[in-house]
Order: sequence, then C-alpha cells, then structure tokens
Amino acid sequence: MQPIYRRILYGFILLAGLVWIFASVDKTGASTAGRIPAPQKGFLAPDFALKTPTGQTYTLSQLKGKAVLVNIWATWCPPCRAEMPTIQKFYQQYQSQGLVVLGVNATAQDNPLDIVPFVTQYGLTFPILLDETNDLGSKYNLRSLPSSFFVNRDGTIADVVIGGPMSDALLQTDIETILKSPAN
Repeated sequence: MQPIYRRILYGFILLAGLVWIFASVDKTGASTAGRIPAPQKGFLAPDFALKTPTGQTYTLSQLKGKAVLVNIWATWCPPCRAEMPTIQKFYQQYQSQGLVVLGVNATAQDNPLDIVPFVTQYGLTFPILLDETNDLGSKYNLRSLPSSFFVNRDGTIADVVIGGPMSDALLQTDIETILKSPAN
C-alpha cells in the first residue's frame, strides 16, 4: 500500500474513532449520577440491615426521606467516646426535623458485653445497631473508628468523616445540610 493511502486510511480511522467518542458520550452527565452504591460523597449509601441489642431490625433503605447520620464506633475507641455526647445532643435537637442517627457498633471488633453499659453511661437514645459480622464495615470500607456518613433524604452521601472526635461545628453543619436536602 502506498504511504499516502496508508496515511489517509489511518486518518479516516482516527476521525471515525473521534466521531464515535463524541457521538456516544453521555451529554446529560447522568449515566450513573451517583445512583450506584459506594461509601463516598455523592453516591448512594450502601444499604444494610442490622439489629439492635433487643433484636429490632433497621434497614437504611427504609429510612429514605429522612436525613440519616450513620456513625460507626466501638466502646474501646477514645474518639468515639469523646464525640458521643455531642451526637446525642444534636440528635435530641434535630430529631423532630427528621434526623435519624444510627449508632453502628463495630461488634466484630468490640466486646458485645460492653455495648449496653456504654449506651447507658452516655445516655444514648438513638438506635444502636450491631455489626456482628463486619458486613457493614466491608460495605463502607471501614478503616478507622469512628467513621461517620451523613446521608441525604434521597439516600446519597453528603459527607464522610473518618476519625474523630467531630467538632460541634462540623457535626451541626453536616446535620443541617442533610436536613435541608430534598427527598426526591
């Protein structure tokens, strides 16, 4: 094949590839639009169903329409202990506006016998869930305790805070943000 024809052929192939790329691109930006579950800001919060120490089951997807704080903690964790009174304070303040706090104990890494005394000591009134098999820890890529996920009313994650303790200002700002989110 002549060099000139080869260049024309390569140019045509390149041009056809570029046309294909631009013709098939998602111009709306909504191919996933964060609608796939991932433990990251802007994505759907991975669903889970966990039980309380009394056997009641909570499923995250059933709380759609509510603003949810998922706080993963353990009784032996000093930052977890430090932020619990603040979380309880804001739960009491914003519960009537639709805030749900789910305190998820990393039970696979904790002593189950310490959980109820911990809850009593800190006067926690929000639901305490037990992650006995580390299923939630795996879904949420748990690397550090405490870890908090602020979930909008539409089920997407508004913010992720790894480590702690969270400051009052950060906690209040993130809670107010998810409370203002539309339910869609």
